[in-house]
Amino acid sequence: MKTEEAVVEMLKNIGEDPSREGLLETPKRIAKMHKEIFAGYGEDAAAVLKTFDAEGATDMVLVKDIEYYSTCEHHMVPFMGRAHVAYLPDGKITGLSKLPRLVEIFSKRLQNQERLTLQVAETLMKELKPRGVAVMLTGKHLCMHSRGVKNPTSEAVTTSWKGEFETNADLRKEFLLQVR
Repeated sequence: MKTEEAVVEMLKNIGEDPSREGLLETPKRIAKMHKEIFAGYGEDAAAVLKTFDAEGATDMVLVKDIEYYSTCEHHMVPFMGRAHVAYLPDGKITGLSKLPRLVEIFSKRLQNQERLTLQVAETLMKELKPRGVAVMLTGKHLCMHSRGVKNPTSEAVTTSWKGEFETNADLRKEFLLQVR
């Protein structure tokens, strides 16, 4: 069944009339939206991380306040927030814009915040081979805000520490001070 046909059935299931004027184009709009918000399935996240010689850079490289939007795999409603991504170069760096791009690719898939955090960290470790990686995501989940527990003020925080960030508490503190 195509997306448009599924949307027509869903509209019927909730008691709507899919032939109503305001809903006539809704199945097409949703099909188009799905291509956009789930575009991450068609992209190779590792391929965006082109590397360059670090030219002696060894200190933390951090891009913070990366806005992301994703879709909860449990309820298929949005969650969104900010990502903070850092790594410690070990001979190689990547373009700064590649860190937000990596977050974007993984967020444009059905997700949970915990896995999204881990996927970003593991991809950086594998592709850049840095001394360490730190990733923190904050997220507001509409599945908690508008249904179920209905707690609109809650925010989830997930972290992933790899390499030296996992073993060195001072590095973790430095990262946390930078992203606050």
